[in-house]
Amino acid sequence: MSERLMDLEETATHTGPKGVINDWRRFKLESMDLENLPPAKRELLRQMSSPNRARDDSRANLNRKMSVQEYELLKEEDEGCLKKYRRQCMQEMHEKLSFGPRFEGVHDLESGEAFLEVIKKEHHTTVVIVHIYKVGVKGCEQLNNCLDCLATEYPTVKFCRIDAVASGASERFSDDVLPTLLVYKAGELIGNFLACMQHLNEEFFATDVEAFLNSYGLLPEKELPGDENEEENDVE
Repeated sequence: MSERLMDLEETATHTGPKGVINDWRRFKLESMDLENLPPAKRELLRQMSSPNRARDDSRANLNRKMSVQEYELLKEEDEGCLKKYRRQCMQEMHEKLSFGPRFEGVHDLESGEAFLEVIKKEHHTTVVIVHIYKVGVKGCEQLNNCLDCLATEYPTVKFCRIDAVASGASERFSDDVLPTLLVYKAGELIGNFLACMQHLNEEFFATDVEAFLNSYGLLPEKELPGDENEEENDVE
């Protein structure tokens, strides 16, 4: 393990304003290419990341006022790195507050047994939204496309779809009640929307379906989008 990583591990994380500042400084140090920095700047950044750990400097020297050079160095902390730090903090906070699994895309259910299994065995905190559709019925294909979009925006919700014929209950889900949206949580039906086209406009989009589900409080709070594609400027 490198000396830099040991410094970071041995420095305790604290809460409060000073703790946040120190966490940011450690993050800044860890994200920089120290090998390509001048020795003086590298040592200064190391001290900034571990302000409570003295080596050759005396305690008085560590407590001295910040010099102009050090102040200018702090100003060089670029916006790109700060955005990356904020994203990491938000992700860590989300992981602490989120419970249950995460999903990708809409899950196709091939049978009535698969339908029952996903309802009974899914995590008790997970909202399961099932679209019952039939090829050729008005609104079904459009709703499927909308759910594809929502599945990417709500990864903690399990979106599923099943053909009414494959479900084994086509007599119950006749064409006049399709498309149907069923919403479950902890094995209990909490939303039952037969012929849900009646709740939407003739032409509808993912945002309309989202607003409809939100009007019943069936969707969790949407996650903040990350700036994954933003370029981060290197600190010289």
